[in-house]
Amino acid sequence: MHSMRILGIDPGLGRVGFGLLEIVPTGDAPGMEGFGPCQWGVITTSKDKPDGARLQEIHDDLTELMTHLCPDVVAIERMFFFRNATTMVPVSQARGVILMLIHRFGLPVYEYTPMQVKQAITGYGKSEKAEIQNMLVDLLHLEKKPTPDDAADGLALAVCHYNHVGRLQAMQAATSQ
Repeated sequence: MHSMRILGIDPGLGRVGFGLLEIVPTGDAPGMEGFGPCQWGVITTSKDKPDGARLQEIHDDLTELMTHLCPDVVAIERMFFFRNATTMVPVSQARGVILMLIHRFGLPVYEYTPMQVKQAITGYGKSEKAEIQNMLVDLLHLEKKPTPDDAADGLALAVCHYNHVGRLQAMQAATSQ
């Protein structure tokens, strides 16, 4: 089995959080895999720029990031409702640019709600951000908490995808070789 690279993306206009989870084979038996080194960070845009320029910056920076990271699949946060309507439109616009770019790269995309991500990481759908970060440290054997929150959310999305679909895909890939 070859390694599998899952890119998690937490969309936003001011900050796009991302986390890359690499699944690496650890033995000859199907389903025997572990986690390679993780990467995470944020793409930031300035509030001083017009929205169109910020969306272009997200497009350009994410294009460079995806070209460099070479993900096999992308997990992105699904929007289902917002408490603040003023943030819904800019996040939706950024999300549209991100989805278009994923499509341009020809990558499969999976969407997860915040509750699904929390459930996959901690087993509780209403976990706090600190609980998610602490669990990521434990699950992935990280030396420090992934920060800022947007980056941790991106990494959590990647782990969520692995828990939901990635294990099955990894086992199928291993048995087909």
